[in-house]
Amino acid sequence: MKKLAILGSRGIPAQYGGFETFAEELSTRLAARGIDVTVFCQKQIENSLLRYKGVKLVYIPAPNYGPLTTILYDLRCLWRARKAFDVVYMLGYGAAPFCYIPRIWGTTVWLNVDGIEWARAKWSFAAKSYFRLMEMISLWSASRIIADAEAIRKHLSARHSRRPRCTVIPYGAPCIDKAPDVSILEEWDIQPSNYYLVVCRMEPENHVLEIIKGYKSSKTPLPLIMVGNLDYGKNAYTRSLLSSASENVRFIGAIYDKAKLVALRYYSTAYIHGHSVGGTNPSLLEALGCGNVVIAHDNPFNREVAGEFSFYFKSIEDLPPLIHRIERMTEEEKRELSRKSKHRILTNYTWEKISSLYQTLLLVDQE
Repeated sequence: MKKLAILGSRGIPAQYGGFETFAEELSTRLAARGIDVTVFCQKQIENSLLRYKGVKLVYIPAPNYGPLTTILYDLRCLWRARKAFDVVYMLGYGAAPFCYIPRIWGTTVWLNVDGIEWARAKWSFAAKSYFRLMEMISLWSASRIIADAEAIRKHLSARHSRRPRCTVIPYGAPCIDKAPDVSILEEWDIQPSNYYLVVCRMEPENHVLEIIKGYKSSKTPLPLIMVGNLDYGKNAYTRSLLSSASENVRFIGAIYDKAKLVALRYYSTAYIHGHSVGGTNPSLLEALGCGNVVIAHDNPFNREVAGEFSFYFKSIEDLPPLIHRIERMTEEEKRELSRKSKHRILTNYTWEKISSLYQTLLLVDQE
């Protein structure tokens, strides 16, 4: 039996999103298929579980050392896992140089490069330079690179002469068939099919300000609901977003409750997605799984995921006609788009399909 360790997340059960959700969805499914799976978790006072849905949990201290906290945590995990597993799967390349450690003991190392981290506007020049270097080193330190989108694989191939083994396996998402409890919307005083929705980190590369300006230019009476942490306006960008708030542009903060997020997505008029530097973005997949009409920023990552049955914008000026077009659609046209969105998830992005791809790779891969 192959033994797999998943590193690089805060741990499971998932309480945040992103890598934590991925680690939980993948590990529990592989464990149910008879794979020996261990997830490394950050050690906290309340940690008590030793197993979760058949997955072994190992706790590693992560004391706060500022920017070094995550790197040192990943290093501790890599050292602990260096010779106890057949495959060590590191999520993220922040500690890329140390991913070679398990390979010294003959352990296969997979590394998920996630998105193009160095392209995020929030990072300083030094941080961007660091992430560029880590991206390059990851191609040398890992036994295999996992890209969550074909566009990420192409990006790596275009930028680097090094050609390690690279496998494209996307992120997964559920497909929502049963209508959520509509009363959940009462918390924000909104009505089903009468609001637009954005769920993201409030960062420039997610084109949040452009979405707000385009929405306002459309003059639509329907409110725009913004879900994400504004960090209380601690930087110029989030302050500019806060200044754009109005009766119709409503920031409701970060939401981690899955039932609330599903309800918000499911009942929205349309989901607007501005991400531009990631691969297979979980929020976009989850919107498709809810059957949303989607307006996405026009880039290779989003087009790969959402396909030809979504709408795309490149600039502020593109958004008003798209919003008007959606508001002129008949109910039958909206249902057809919803059906196609869900079909895209069921065909390409179910967690069962993603788990099967990893199981196949796990059973055949070796150093």
